Amino acid sequence: MDFQRLCTFNTFKRWWSPYGYGANLQDVIEQEFKRTKGITYLDHAATTLYPESLVRDYFQDISRNVYGNPHSHHPSSRLTHDTVERVRYRILQHFNTTPEEYSVIFTSGCTAALKLVAESFPWSPQSESEAGSLFCYFTDSHTSVVGMRGLTSAQGAVALPVSPQEVENRAKDEAQGEDVICQTAHLFCYPAQSNFSGRKYPLSHVRGIQTKRLYPACDHQGRWFVLLDAASHVSCSPLNLQECPADFIPVSFYKMFGFPTGLGALIVRNNAAGILKKTYFGGGTAAAYLSGEDYYEPAANISDRFEDGTVSFLDIIAVNHGFEALYRITGGMHNIQQHTFGLARYTYMLLSSVCHGNGRPVAQIYAEGQFESPSTQGAILNFNLKDSHGQIIGYSQVDRMASLYNIHVRTGCFCNTGACQSFLGISNEQIRRNLQAGHVCGDSIDLVEGQPTGSVRVSFGYMSTFEDCQKFLNFVSECFVEKPVTVDQTQTPGGAYTLTNIYIYPIKSCGAFEVHDWPVGPLGLRYDRSWMVVNGNGVCLSQKRERRLCLIRPEVHLPSNKLLLQASGMDTISVPLENNTQTHTSYRVCQSKVCGDRVETVDCGDEAASWLSDFLGQPCRLIRQSPDFTRDMKKKPIGAATTTSLSLVNEAQYLMINRASVELIQKVMSSRQDDSEGDQLLDTQNVISRFRANLVIAGVEPFEEDNWPHLIIGNTRFVVAGQCGRCQMIGVDQETGGRTKEPLMSLSAYRNGKVTFGVYLTHQLPEGSTETGILSAGSMIQTQSLK
Repeated sequence: MDFQRLCTFNTFKRWWSPYGYGANLQDVIEQEFKRTKGITYLDHAATTLYPESLVRDYFQDISRNVYGNPHSHHPSSRLTHDTVERVRYRILQHFNTTPEEYSVIFTSGCTAALKLVAESFPWSPQSESEAGSLFCYFTDSHTSVVGMRGLTSAQGAVALPVSPQEVENRAKDEAQGEDVICQTAHLFCYPAQSNFSGRKYPLSHVRGIQTKRLYPACDHQGRWFVLLDAASHVSCSPLNLQECPADFIPVSFYKMFGFPTGLGALIVRNNAAGILKKTYFGGGTAAAYLSGEDYYEPAANISDRFEDGTVSFLDIIAVNHGFEALYRITGGMHNIQQHTFGLARYTYMLLSSVCHGNGRPVAQIYAEGQFESPSTQGAILNFNLKDSHGQIIGYSQVDRMASLYNIHVRTGCFCNTGACQSFLGISNEQIRRNLQAGHVCGDSIDLVEGQPTGSVRVSFGYMSTFEDCQKFLNFVSECFVEKPVTVDQTQTPGGAYTLTNIYIYPIKSCGAFEVHDWPVGPLGLRYDRSWMVVNGNGVCLSQKRERRLCLIRPEVHLPSNKLLLQASGMDTISVPLENNTQTHTSYRVCQSKVCGDRVETVDCGDEAASWLSDFLGQPCRLIRQSPDFTRDMKKKPIGAATTTSLSLVNEAQYLMINRASVELIQKVMSSRQDDSEGDQLLDTQNVISRFRANLVIAGVEPFEEDNWPHLIIGNTRFVVAGQCGRCQMIGVDQETGGRTKEPLMSLSAYRNGKVTFGVYLTHQLPEGSTETGILSAGSMIQTQSLK
C-alpha cells in the first residue's frame, strides 16, 4: 500500500473507530471554529482553541448580569461570590473529587500556582539533628517546575533532580509507613504528562511517594508531599484525584478551553494545606491584623487564605462556560482522550513509516514507546526531519516551510531542557557551548556544528480533525521527502490492531457498562458478571427467558464502593460492591447453577430483590458469587500455564469481537434485506451491543481473530480459548428489548451453518500474581496467527 492510499480517511477510520463525538465533526468545526478555515493548527499543547459558543455565551452572561467585587456584600457581590464558588465546585467535580477533600486556589496561571507552593512550603535547612528538606523533580519537567529551586535553595533545601527511570528502579518492595520521628517536609514534583514527548507518567507514583515505597522517598526520612504538574495532561485526558490523591495540582484553563488565558489554579488537598505558610498577605486573606504591630491571623478558608487581593472573577465566570462548551461538544474527557490519541498515533505511525526514495527514514521521532495506549501516551508527537543522507533538517527550516502552508507547529525545546537533552543527546557542556555560539532559548538557531538544538512538536486538541493529520503528512511528503516516496510496511496502520472498547456486564444478562480504563484481577475484568438475577425458584434468569433484563443498566462506582441499579421509570438503588456477610447477617449463602456448574453465591438483600421484582414483574432476587468460592474453567486452553478461575461467565473470562467482522456481517445482512421480512438494517453499534463482548478491537481483516492462538493488550497476555457459539440471544435489541432474527440468520448464512462469532480469551497471570494491572481502551494489540 502506497503512502497516499494510507493517508486517507477510510484507512484511518477503519483502523481507529473512536473518532469524533458521535456526530459530524465537520459540522462542529463549521459552527464553532470557522475562523480556522484554511489553517492547520497543531499547537494545542501550547494553547488549545476556544469554541465560538464559549465566548458568545460568556459575553451574553456578563452583558445580562451585574457582577460586583466578591469582597463586598451587596446583591451583585453575592452573585459573583456564589458563581465563583459554583465554578470551584465544578472544577473539583471535573477531577472527581469534592470540597471535603480538596480546595481550589485561583492563580494567574500554572506558573503562579507553582510559585505559590515554592514560596509557602515549609523548607527546612539541614541542622545537626536532622537532614534538610529535599526539593525533588523529574528531569523531564517544565521550566516553571525546575525554576522552583531558586526559591527552595535560598531557604536551605537541597534540589535533587531525578530521572524517570530512577523512581521505580530504586524502589523498595514495601511501603515504609509514616515517619513519627522525623517531621522534615520534602516535596516531590513530576508531570502527569511530558509537555515535550507526551509521555504519561504513572499516576500511581503519587501514592508510591506518599507511602515512601518509591525513590527518593524510600531513602529519606520525613514527610513526603507530591506536586503533580497536570497542566499538559488535563488538556486532553481525564484526571481522577480519587485514584491519585496528589497534594498539590497546578492547572491552566487556557490549555483546556482556550479561554480565558490569564487564569489558572492550584488544587490543594485539604489534609496537606495546613503545611503551607505565607509571609505576604493581601486584601481578603486576613481574618484579622493590626497595622501598628506585627499581628496577623490568616483566613480560615483555604482558598481565601491564599488568594491575595480580588480574584479575576470575570475570568472565573468564563471557566464555567468553558466546561459547558467542552461537555456539550465532546461528552467528556474520556471521549477527548480517545479522539486525540487516535489522531496522534495515526500521525506517528505514518510519519515513522515514510522513507526517502533510497529507503532512509524521513523522521527521527522522540518518544518512549510506540504510542501503544492513551494511558501511557498523550496527543503530542515530537520529532526532527532528516534528509536522504540521514542529516537532521533544522527545525527553523521546517517551521518556515510549514508557515507557507499555513500549518502551525511549535519548535525549539518547549521550556523543557531536561527532556530535550535526553532525547536529542545534548550534554551539559554542549548547552554551555551553544550559548557561547549565540543560541538562547526561543531563537531560530536550530543547528550548531550540525547537531540539533531542538525539535518540532505537533499536538492535537479536541477539535482537531483527520484533515489536520492529512495536510501535515502531505506537507512533509511534498517538501521534505526525496522522491519516490516509500513506506516501511512494518510501521503502517494496516498492521495495527487496537482495543477500541471495553465493556463489563456487572449483572449477568443485564445491560453493558462501558469503561475506558479498568482493573483486571484473577477472574477477568473486575466485577464482570459478579452478580446474577434468579427467579423465585433460584434459577438463573437470562435474556433467553427474560428479555427485559437488557433494560437494567448496572453501573460500578468504584469511589463509593457501590453497584448502582438503574432502569427507565425506576429510582436508582445501590448495593455494596463487597458484601460483608458478618455485618449483613440477613445475606444468606445459597447454591445456584451457571452453565451446569454449581456455584456458591450470596444474596444481596430485600431492597434489590424488591426493585428487580417490581421491574421484571415476577419474584426475583439479586445474588453474587461468594468471594470464598472458586470456579475453574472446564477446558484448559492450549498454552495456558495455570488453571483459569471464572466469575459467573458462561465459558471464559473474556469475549472479544472484531469490528471488521461486524461490518462484514452487516454487509451480508444488507444483501439479504429483501429476505429479512422488512426488518430495519441495524447500525454498527447496535450489532456490537447484541454480541455482548467485553473487548472490541479494530484494525484487522474480518474473522482473522479466529486464527490467533494468543495476543497481548498493553502489558497483559491473553490465550485464545476457542470460538463463541452464538445463540438466539443476539437477536435481542439491547436498547429496546425487542427481538429480531438478525444478525443470527445472516451469520449462519455467511458461515454455512457454523454459527460462531467472536473468540473467548483467558489472561495469563505471572506466577504467584493475583493482579494483571489495567486494561485501557485505545491500547495497541500484538498478535500472532496460527501457521
